[in-house]
Amino acid sequence: MPQPYPKEFRDDVIRVVQTRDSKTTIGQIAKDFGVHEGTINKWLRQAEIDAGNKPGNTSDESAELREMRRRAAAYLSQANLPSKGSTRS
Repeated sequence: MPQPYPKEFRDDVIRVVQTRDSKTTIGQIAKDFGVHEGTINKWLRQAEIDAGNKPGNTSDESAELREMRRRAAAYLSQANLPSKGSTRS
C-alpha cells in the first residue's frame, strides 16, 4: 500500500483547489501536483466534512474508529486462542 501524502501537502492542494479561478479545473491541478483527480476529490469531500459543511465522520472520528476496530480485533483474536492448560489439539 502506498504511503499517504503528508497532511501539509494535502492541505496545500485543497487550498489551491478551493481558491482556483473558474478556468482552472481540478484535473489540471491534479496533473500539476502529480496526484490523481479522484484523490483530490476525496480530500475535498473530507475537508468539507471536517469543516462541518457536510455530514459524515470527521478525520478525528475516523481515526478513533480505526483504533477501536484494531483493539477489538486484537481482543477477539486473543479470546479465540486456546488457554495454556488446554488439551485441545
